[in-house]
Amino acid sequence: MVLLFVVLAFLSLDRLLLFIIFLVPLSVPLFELAPDLPIDMFLPTEPLLAGMLLIFIIKLFFDKSFPAAIIKHPVSIAIYFYLGWMLITTITSTMPIVSIKFFLAKLWFIASFYFLATQLFKKPQNVRKYITLYAIALALVVIYATIRHIKFGIFDEKIAHWSANPFYKDHTSYGALLAFFIPPLLGIVLFKNYAPRTRFLFSLVLLMLIIGFIFSYSRAAWVSLIGAFGIWFLIKFRIKLWIIISGISLDIIVFLLIGSSLMYTIKSNDQDSSTNLAEQVQSISNISTDASNLERLNRWNCAIKMFAEKPVFGWGPATYMFHYAPFQLSYEKTIISTNQGDMGNAHSEYLGPLSEQGLLGPIFFIVIIIVTTITGIRAIRNTQSPEMRMLGLASIVGLYTYYFHGILNNFLDTDKASAPFWGFTAILVAIDIYYRQEKSDPSNS
Repeated sequence: MVLLFVVLAFLSLDRLLLFIIFLVPLSVPLFELAPDLPIDMFLPTEPLLAGMLLIFIIKLFFDKSFPAAIIKHPVSIAIYFYLGWMLITTITSTMPIVSIKFFLAKLWFIASFYFLATQLFKKPQNVRKYITLYAIALALVVIYATIRHIKFGIFDEKIAHWSANPFYKDHTSYGALLAFFIPPLLGIVLFKNYAPRTRFLFSLVLLMLIIGFIFSYSRAAWVSLIGAFGIWFLIKFRIKLWIIISGISLDIIVFLLIGSSLMYTIKSNDQDSSTNLAEQVQSISNISTDASNLERLNRWNCAIKMFAEKPVFGWGPATYMFHYAPFQLSYEKTIISTNQGDMGNAHSEYLGPLSEQGLLGPIFFIVIIIVTTITGIRAIRNTQSPEMRMLGLASIVGLYTYYFHGILNNFLDTDKASAPFWGFTAILVAIDIYYRQEKSDPSNS
């Protein structure tokens, strides 16, 4: 198998990358196979991605054939600052070995799913293949999870927490990625330039993802999908920036005026998570009795206290889980808290880096979001290809499901989230560079 992958890497790097994309939803943690090992990684994807990183380095420094337009693109420059600061905080980390492993994993995620993917997307059919292969593999996971759900009780919310294991460690990461792929699949289904057979097949995959999404019982995923379609509305109907800013300002003013009564209403909400859709939605704002919401607040408070102690360089990438325990206050703990602090990360793509990399950590991440959004909007408005315009808009909406979800959880340390996150970013950059002047040539396959 190793020899096969090596040969494939030299003969057809495009096919190897697409094959890895298909494997990502089906990868399993090494911990599941060998729980006593001191290290963990996703198999078989991360060893393959490490090899892809070496290939990228060879292309960059020895082959010197990597396009300058990609290297100098604003999104790429934002990524350099993001990785550069991560490297600095890795050097200053309180646990250098942990941070080095995290940094290397981040490198092979970005090298494969962003830089090499931009070359893959020179061929327009590969953009759809990238989305399709992940979505099909994710649909296979949905079938697996749904069968387990039916076996133990389809309307039992607790089963959703582990039904997709070992492919997705819990229902939050599972729901987040299902939300991520619903917008692009919906865009493909509604795109009339595709043949009816193609749209029908994608409709089946979309239906499977929606079923999995509903029975994931992930409240954060539901909120993120609603927010992302709000972004679709703003872009689709070209809402002026001043109107958006005015709306946000009005919301802030209203909150300042009725904030105290609103917070009283929220604190009086004691609806826990449920299989009933209305009750599940109501439980999102429950910060009085819902253990999941309260534990998330506990983690956030720990992250802020950790930042206050080390505001410049932080504690080091990926070190939050090893240090947050002493920052828990007794009255903030929940029934699912542990004194050892061995229950995972900060549950935020913004507060996690704040505690681990200081103030500049989340700032550089937010810069990537802003530059990617500007690039994406410019790309879909400049391209002459209806297909690329649709796929570009779908990619923006898909990315925003994760931008919003990142407020409540963080999964970019996994291949599951990194493949679509950096891959969809690469799609927008590719459209911006390669398809800006392209004539309309929609696919009919």
